[in-house]
Amino acid sequence: MQVDDVLLSKLEKLSFLKIDEDKREEIKEQLSEIVSFVDNLSELNTDGIDDNFAMSDDATQLRADTPHIDTNINDEIIAHAPQSADHFFIVPKIIE
Repeated sequence: MQVDDVLLSKLEKLSFLKIDEDKREEIKEQLSEIVSFVDNLSELNTDGIDDNFAMSDDATQLRADTPHIDTNINDEIIAHAPQSADHFFIVPKIIE
């Protein structure tokens, strides 16, 4: 498949991009190379290969969804603040 000006204009419109005139030829060449590389994949013989050969029959291991609150983390974070009160950071007033 060859990328021409019509296809490039359509891609420009679909992607909401504006390609400069001096870059159009370079972009067309690069897109043509990409398309020809992908076309090479269609030449591979995949007969007899299972469609999901890379998939595992094991399901993803999930953790129990139990709520957990560790207040020590909060205390450690607040301990590094220059000023704090009631588990909040105290910062200088920036809006008058």
